[in-house]
Amino acid sequence: MNKGELIDAIAEKASVTKKQADAVFTAGLEAIMEAVSGGDKVTLVGFGSFESRERKEREGRNPKTGDKMDIPATTVPAFSAGKQFKDAVGGR
Repeated sequence: MNKGELIDAIAEKASVTKKQADAVFTAGLEAIMEAVSGGDKVTLVGFGSFESRERKEREGRNPKTGDKMDIPATTVPAFSAGKQFKDAVGGR
């Protein structure tokens, strides 16, 4: 499912226009990204949590040459699924 199909499903379930569903969905995603990039954790009970995590510097290899290289430390977004989401996917 891509973003357009998800917007269509939201519009149908919420009985709103696709334009309204797109505006709300986009605003929600932007709010989550702003909060996580600011260091906050966003928890949607039953669905999951979004947070930023620190990734340490590590040694890697250039896939073309096989030479060793240092991969710098960075901050990455992370998602942890909630129990209700896990149960729905697992078929319980």
